[in-house]
Amino acid sequence: MKYWKKLTHHNLQSRIEDALKENVDFENDTSLGYPASKLDDKVFYSDAPFLKDAPTLKTYVANPNHIGCHTFGSSESAFKGTQEIEREVLRVLAVDFFKMEDEQFDGYIAPGGTEANIQAIWVFRNYFNHNFDAKNNEIAILASEDTHYSLPKASNLLSLDLLLAPVDFKTREIDPAALESLVKEAVADGKKYFIVVANMATTMFGSVDDPDVYTDLLENMGLDYKLHIDGAYGGFVYPFSNLKSKINFSNPKVSSITIDAHKMLQAPYGTGVYLSRKGLIENVLTKEAEYVEGMDLTLCGSRSGANAIAVYMILFTYGPYGWYEKISVLLMRTNWFCKQLDQLSIPYFRNEHMNIVTLYSSHVPKDIAEKFDLVPEQHNENNKWYKVVIMDHVEIDNLLQLIDELKDRMKLA
Repeated sequence: MKYWKKLTHHNLQSRIEDALKENVDFENDTSLGYPASKLDDKVFYSDAPFLKDAPTLKTYVANPNHIGCHTFGSSESAFKGTQEIEREVLRVLAVDFFKMEDEQFDGYIAPGGTEANIQAIWVFRNYFNHNFDAKNNEIAILASEDTHYSLPKASNLLSLDLLLAPVDFKTREIDPAALESLVKEAVADGKKYFIVVANMATTMFGSVDDPDVYTDLLENMGLDYKLHIDGAYGGFVYPFSNLKSKINFSNPKVSSITIDAHKMLQAPYGTGVYLSRKGLIENVLTKEAEYVEGMDLTLCGSRSGANAIAVYMILFTYGPYGWYEKISVLLMRTNWFCKQLDQLSIPYFRNEHMNIVTLYSSHVPKDIAEKFDLVPEQHNENNKWYKVVIMDHVEIDNLLQLIDELKDRMKLA
């Protein structure tokens, strides 16, 4: 690891306090032009004594605005201290997580994985518009049927057709023959350019797509494409559980990646991350935002700098070895749970590198699923799956309770 290391709480606190000192201080500085301030003091008590030991909460109260993309050009100088911390977070994720070369990436901490995915597709749509004079009806989004519902949103918002490739019911793998038929039909319908979204752990199953299934086909057909990886679910797990993975920027075909800290990293909501190679994000430069220093290249515009601080605190509290240990524990619990299901002959899907286990609904009574908050694939009579996610708070004792209830119900059957 080049940039990621473990820091003490004192080191973290000092680093963030120094960053806040570099930002505008709305309480003491004469700052007249920004439609912004610290959080309302009558409600949020900026002098509360506990804030001195809570750097993330202290930053929320200070309320820095991280509008724009701080890896590209200039940014609002009033918040340069915490912007630099956001850059440090992005550097760790791009270089140490996903094997990007130094300073060869752009990105930002987005409100969530949904925006990060839409940002990627927006960038690629405009890339094809600008570089190939492509019309929107000549561009298609291509993904599996297990992909996240942010893609239908992107399709709607960006006026692009969405093509969903069928997957095998048991293995959740993309059907290559069906994919080929889908693409050939799209080409016959006038599609020339493809925005591919491959999953690093799907939301319902934790299944991981093989990007080569897409790219080999498109290259053999002589078609232009851009490849995005949706790692919102798996981005903080898969790179540590599968050390041989090539689903990262070491693969020259990967152009951008989404990762979501509010899931496995247990950061606050509002901590999605968009990362891309240099030379792409400028396709969505909003030239009309001339009053913004550096202008804006993000979908959301204004966003809280405190979210960057939250991700920084978690990453540098654990460091790479501490994080690897945490993921190893989650996978150990997942392995234990799967062995119990095997002993009960309860069928399920699980990618061996992920902490998600999805059970056949035919073997899980609905009342038990509801008691343990198992997430169904569909909230209706057509549901075929229930999902268990082994998060940090899900210990073997919790899983054992579910196993015991399933055992007892099987005895009564």
